[in-house]
Amino acid sequence: MRVGFVCKNTLGAYKKAQNERADGEENPSVLLFGFNGLGEVAYERELKGETRCFEDVATLSKQQKCVVVCGCITNARGHKRKSAIVAEQGRLIGVSDALHAVDGDVASGATLRVYDTSVGKMGVVVADDLAFPETLKSLAVCGSDFIVCPFGRVAPVHSSLVRAYGYCFGVPIFFCGDGVCMIADVSGDLAFSSSQSPAAFDFEIAKEYHLVQTRQRGFYGL
Repeated sequence: MRVGFVCKNTLGAYKKAQNERADGEENPSVLLFGFNGLGEVAYERELKGETRCFEDVATLSKQQKCVVVCGCITNARGHKRKSAIVAEQGRLIGVSDALHAVDGDVASGATLRVYDTSVGKMGVVVADDLAFPETLKSLAVCGSDFIVCPFGRVAPVHSSLVRAYGYCFGVPIFFCGDGVCMIADVSGDLAFSSSQSPAAFDFEIAKEYHLVQTRQRGFYGL
């Protein structure tokens, strides 16, 4: 599968550039934006038709014939959350919120979800949830073929985290933050890393399972 990343441009700027691209270029199977893509999205303004952020994501997924995941800040009457909008083939298929909010002005959400897509089961981990291994473990146990992570400001530790999770949970991690994108495979290596935007990489999905034995001391009577 071909994985596309947009780690610097806005969604609008990316769409404009795609309209001017040469014919014959291969579309990605999955296109991942960080939090640069949409900025803040107000649910009330979306419902009134004053903004069309969700529609823009869905339209892009139809134009590119792929799954599009775009990070953003959703605002529900003043309650702000870090979220990811997911669309495929011109249809909005869900919004995932970060379950954890760390040292910020946003609230925690309550939606952890694995999406059934044309390219496999996709787990979505949003922003600060990357710091909580149980979140990614839950997505892996629930059958994710791969996990995507839209992120904001990136620190050096995040590269180590995605590599560790890819190895420990046996699921590839696609990461897109401000100015950097990467793919961690199930061996714990970075299969791809780039600061270019947009960027694309052809990646073969592989999952890995480990048989673990644990010996415990105890008394067993007859």
